[in-house]
Amino acid sequence: MNKYTNSFHERPHALADSLILEHYSLSELNFETVSHYRERFARVKPGHPWNGLETKEFLYKIGAWGKLRDSSKEGLTLAGLLMFSEERIITEVLPQYFLEYREHTDGEAAGWTKRFTSQDGTWSGNIYDFYFRVLAELERHVWSDEGRALLGEALVNALVHADYGEEGGITVEKEDRSFRFANPGRFRIPIEAAMAGHTSNLRNPNIFKMFLLIDVCKRAGSGLKRMCDMQEQALVCPVDISQQTNPDRTIVVLCPLQFPAEISATMETEPAGQLEQSEPEWLDPDSGQETESFITNELNFVSIDTNSVNNEENSVNITKNSVNIGSNSIKNESDSVNRTSISINKELKFVNSLLSSVNNDISMHDSNEKGETIDERLWKMAELARRKKRLAPAVMEQLIVRLCRERPLRLKELAELLERTPDGLRNNYLGKLLEEGKIRLKYPDQPNHPRQAYIAVDE
Repeated sequence: MNKYTNSFHERPHALADSLILEHYSLSELNFETVSHYRERFARVKPGHPWNGLETKEFLYKIGAWGKLRDSSKEGLTLAGLLMFSEERIITEVLPQYFLEYREHTDGEAAGWTKRFTSQDGTWSGNIYDFYFRVLAELERHVWSDEGRALLGEALVNALVHADYGEEGGITVEKEDRSFRFANPGRFRIPIEAAMAGHTSNLRNPNIFKMFLLIDVCKRAGSGLKRMCDMQEQALVCPVDISQQTNPDRTIVVLCPLQFPAEISATMETEPAGQLEQSEPEWLDPDSGQETESFITNELNFVSIDTNSVNNEENSVNITKNSVNIGSNSIKNESDSVNRTSISINKELKFVNSLLSSVNNDISMHDSNEKGETIDERLWKMAELARRKKRLAPAVMEQLIVRLCRERPLRLKELAELLERTPDGLRNNYLGKLLEEGKIRLKYPDQPNHPRQAYIAVDE
C-alpha cells in the first residue's frame, strides 16, 4: 500500500475524503468533468459568487482542493480526486477503487445485456461521471418522477457512503424486477437511526457537499428515510437493506415503480377498439374527461410500436384534399370524447405532425449545423421517444423537462433528440410547459433570439 492508502485507513474517525494529496495537482483532473460540474452548478445557482472564481479557487470552495495551514503545501483532496480525476490516477491512491453498472433483461438465463466499468477506458471512470451515466441507464427502466427520484437517491447514497479504501467497489445492477446498489463499507450508525432520518454520520462529507451543491441530493441524513418513504407510498415491497462483513459491504435493493416494457406489452395486447377509443383523449388537449384508466395510462406512459402510426387500414385516412372520418376510424360512440370542429382540427394537426416526423431525419440533423453535438447521456434519455412514435402527452412533457434540466436545449436539438418536428414540439408541448412554468426561455425578453433555448425550472 502507498502512503495515502495507509493514511486513509489509519484515520478511521477523521474526515477521510478531506485528506490532502499534496503531490496531486490540477493536471490530474478530467477537465470535461470539471466543466460539466461548473455548468450544472451555474444553472442551479445562477447568481452565486463562486461562478466567477478561477478553477482552483472554485475547487477549494467546494472541497475538492485543500491547503495545509502549517505549510505552503496544497493539492487535491481525496474527494476531489474521486469526483474529478480519472480511473488510472484514482487507483494510484486507492488500489481497490472500482465502479460497475450491469443489467440483463427479464428471463435472461445468463450473461449481462449491458455493462460498463470504471476500467473500460471509454470514459473518465470518476464517480461524478458514473452517477450521470448510471442515472441515464436507470431512467430507461423507470420513468415516473417518483421512480427517478427513488433510484437517484439510492445511487448517490452508495457513492456518498462508500468506503473507497475497502474491497469490492461500487456495483449497480438491474436484474429482473429489482435494482441492486452495493458499496464497500457498512453504516456508521444503526440502520434504524439512519432510516429515521434524524441522525447523520457521513463517511465522505466533501463528496456529499459537492453533490448537494448541484441539487443531486438533499440534506445529510435524509436519503435513506426518503427512499423508504417513497417505496411505501408507491405500495411496493419495502427497501431491502443488508450488511456484510469480510469485506464490509452495504447492499440496498429496490423494486421499481413502473416498467415501461411491461406496460407496453399490456397495451399491445389490448383490443384495437380500446386503443382507438383512448386516442382522442390524448389528441384533444381541451378534453375534460380524465378517467382513472386514462390517468394511469398517462403516468405509465402508454407506448405503441413505432410502426403503428396510422398505418392500419381502419385508421384515420388523410388524403390530399379530404379527410374521411368513418365508423372504422375515430370512434363517435356515446361514451367517447365529444367532437367539435375545433377538436377535429386539433387531431388532424397532431396526426399530420406525427406523419411528417417520420421522414424528418434530414432537417433534424440541422441542429448540429454550427458544430453543436448532442450529449450521449441526453441521447440515451430520449431513447423511448425515438422508439415509440406515439407517447401520452404527460410522458412526453416529463421527458422534455428532464432533458432541459440537464442543459439548455434549442428547439432543433429537442427535435433531433425526440425525433419530432420542431413545429409539433412547439405547438403541442413547449407552449404548454412554458405556460405552466415547468420550463423557461433562456432569453425571455428576446423570443426570437437566434440562440434561444429552453431550460427546466427547478421545483
